[in-house]
Amino acid sequence: MSLLILQFQFSQNVAMLLQKARELGYNVTLGEALRTQAQAEANAKTGAGIEHSLHLEKLAIDINLFKRFNPAVDDSWIYIQDGEGHEQLGAWWKTISPLHRWGGDFPKKDFNHYSISPDGIRR
Repeated sequence: MSLLILQFQFSQNVAMLLQKARELGYNVTLGEALRTQAQAEANAKTGAGIEHSLHLEKLAIDINLFKRFNPAVDDSWIYIQDGEGHEQLGAWWKTISPLHRWGGDFPKKDFNHYSISPDGIRR
């Protein structure tokens, strides 16, 4: 399958991912979707990422989940900084195809990372 076809599929799947997050009661902001080679190399040097990230190929995205703090009282939202919410969303994401990866399964947890891996390995 060509990179372009994978990018088409990934974009459509991300749209479904955002809808699923909403169904689960979360609001979402988008994080990093495209990363430069220089940024990937810098992240790898500091341990914040890997040099051959799928973000380089537009096959990965980081999303930020927010939930209502107290909907009965106000309209405050809190940013989910751990696996909460992402665990259910990540499990759903992986049902789309065997190529779908979720960062919560990585040795170094990256809960807000969702990707599609053309070789079934890379993150």
